Amino acid sequence: MSTLAELETLFAEREPEVLAFVEEEGRFDRLRREAAELEARFPDPGSRPPLYGVPVGIKEIFHAQGFTTRAGSHLPPEVLQGEEGPAVAALRAAGALILGQTVSTEFAYFAPGPTRNPRNHEHTPGGSSSGSAAAVGAGLCPLALGTQTIGSIIRPAAYCGVVGWKPSYDRISRQGVIPLAPSFDHVGIFAPDVATVSRAARVLCRGWRSVAPRSKAAGKPRLGLPEGPYLDSAWTEGQSHFQRVVDRLAAARYEIVPIRIFADFDEIAARHRRIVAAEAARAHQAAGWYPRYADLYHRRTIELIERGLAISDADLARALEDSAMLRPEIESVMDREGIDLWISPPAQGAAPEGLGSTGDPILNIPWTQAGLPVLSLPAGENARGLPMGLQVTGRFEGDEELIALAGGLEAELQRTRR
Repeated sequence: MSTLAELETLFAEREPEVLAFVEEEGRFDRLRREAAELEARFPDPGSRPPLYGVPVGIKEIFHAQGFTTRAGSHLPPEVLQGEEGPAVAALRAAGALILGQTVSTEFAYFAPGPTRNPRNHEHTPGGSSSGSAAAVGAGLCPLALGTQTIGSIIRPAAYCGVVGWKPSYDRISRQGVIPLAPSFDHVGIFAPDVATVSRAARVLCRGWRSVAPRSKAAGKPRLGLPEGPYLDSAWTEGQSHFQRVVDRLAAARYEIVPIRIFADFDEIAARHRRIVAAEAARAHQAAGWYPRYADLYHRRTIELIERGLAISDADLARALEDSAMLRPEIESVMDREGIDLWISPPAQGAAPEGLGSTGDPILNIPWTQAGLPVLSLPAGENARGLPMGLQVTGRFEGDEELIALAGGLEAELQRTRR
């Protein structure tokens, strides 16, 4: 692990280019004080907590003691403040040092902040957890908190060439986080590798279990490939890269089973957008923010809220009832076909050029809507040297098995990476 002096030097070199963090005066003076306090509390290296001294980025929609929550917005900060939640508190209790707040799109929707892709500054880092993905991708911290309501962990992780983990719905507490759409809001993390995800998951997840990977004949999971309109949503680049990854895994003796699924994918996606709009509108109305400060919102967020206000309570209830059927439908297919994990592209292709958009999360929607655990694993680069990834999905509440099994996939992808 880098010393704070080394991290300060790296931060001074890379952060002005990447702009992953919310500005903070005296950041490293604060960190030195906190590191000294931590050492005084735990002088014996043998008794130190599991994340002792690990610098962590916190997406700026999380309330964190000592920081001002702005949620990427221009609203008066005083109206947005709240109590620190269990996720941030757990990191502190485990000995982590809060490096700072990472940039979020406005209220975790689509209005981008200043963050750039650490691999190519002319390309988006993705969103809405833009700063968290870029911070880990730039090597500024080995761990960062993010959220996903549509595709805000998995997509930016793929764009920035890091591991992203969206756990099963509510495995990590959402308390102390400004909501976008509570039915789909997930708290998750970014890390350089699966081992770091596993280490952090033990700290952050409720009821974490120690498990060994389920073994098959060759010690490898049986992988489902979701054919049909869902997979057709990837760009040609994304489909071609995904097929190469599938071929590599097949050559490594992974059993891959093509399965027609999500025949109603257009409706699944439309339903997701309706629920997000309706719940976002209700959250911002209930908080009193939108009625008082509508002129301070970005036009994209305004469009979302206005669309949501036009959705009746009855329509929202029907959409939520229909969405609740998706998880059992997916898992019934897994039971029937003997599938351990699904594999799919994490995004339509590599990170798009330009900073005016954070990319399309269409390929993340069914897994988020179903609340299933998902990992994005680095899986090489495209012809222009931009990161590409692999999306791996497990069963609900099967985060332990997903992370355990993903270690083998990660190792295989590293062996065959460009």
